[in-house]
Amino acid sequence: MIEVRDLVKRYGNHIAVDHLSFNVEKGQIYGFLGPNGAGKTTTMNIMTGYIGPTEGEVIINGHNILEEPEEAKRCIGYLPEQPPLYMDMTPLEYLDFAAELKGLTGEDASASVEKVITLTKIDDVKNRLIKNLSKGYKQRVGLAQAILGMPEILILDEPTVGLDPKQIHEIRELIRSLAKEHTIILSSHILSEVQEVCDHVLIIHHGKLIASGTPEELEKQMQSVSTELLVKANDLDKISAVFKNIKGVSNAVCVITKSENEISVTVEPQENNDLREAIFYACAKADCPILLMRPTSVSLENIFLLLTADRVPEAGALSDIDQQVKKEAGGKS
Repeated sequence: MIEVRDLVKRYGNHIAVDHLSFNVEKGQIYGFLGPNGAGKTTTMNIMTGYIGPTEGEVIINGHNILEEPEEAKRCIGYLPEQPPLYMDMTPLEYLDFAAELKGLTGEDASASVEKVITLTKIDDVKNRLIKNLSKGYKQRVGLAQAILGMPEILILDEPTVGLDPKQIHEIRELIRSLAKEHTIILSSHILSEVQEVCDHVLIIHHGKLIASGTPEELEKQMQSVSTELLVKANDLDKISAVFKNIKGVSNAVCVITKSENEISVTVEPQENNDLREAIFYACAKADCPILLMRPTSVSLENIFLLLTADRVPEAGALSDIDQQVKKEAGGKS
């Protein structure tokens, strides 16, 4: 559905997107992750045709976003981080206007507007001025605009920001239901949300793709093969020697727990080997029963922090870039 090919975006000497390439398959929910300043929003703006790339190209359902912008944009519904709302309109007026912009007319337009009002649960506020709505309802109106006309691709930048827990759950369920007929790219800083909702995760770092795969694949790739144990024993030196003498062990950290006859052990292998059987026999030979043994686990949050640990944008860099984006896009916000 989407092909991003060797995408580059420069702002003066700053490279916001650095030779970024990835493909988005039909019918999947993609989580787009990265720290502030990583290039997520810039990439989304390029993918939707809001700004142009310095180099590279984006193909939307077979259409180049620069060479065939109208055909490409017909396939896309976009929710920016700041929804493009007209505050002196009601949600109903705004969606009628958005339907006209999208080329919907007559009964098709009315039916589509009513459908998205129901889907996003804004029926109770559809005749109130948008400026008088809560942030959560404004976000819902923006989401209704994005899915209006049921485009094949939905690009959602922080779709649940400002929502309360109940609304977040409802929007997540809506996104899952939309994925049955749509391809979705979802940017979010809520990693638990990405892990719960997304089929595939893309992590970018300084404008480059540094990880791609399902949440399960990323966890498996980053999974530490260290083993944590709780051993019934009270001689710390003896236990340390037992584990350090096991073939294939790189390091073993032994700590006496609050219970004086139990020792906690973390074993790191020299290579990605499963040492559990060797550990079992070594402990049995030393007459030290194993009370607990488990591999260490890595969450999507751990993976994100490990891969983006050195990310600290320069002071003022984000605001400078934002101003250039607005200038390039014709002053639009």
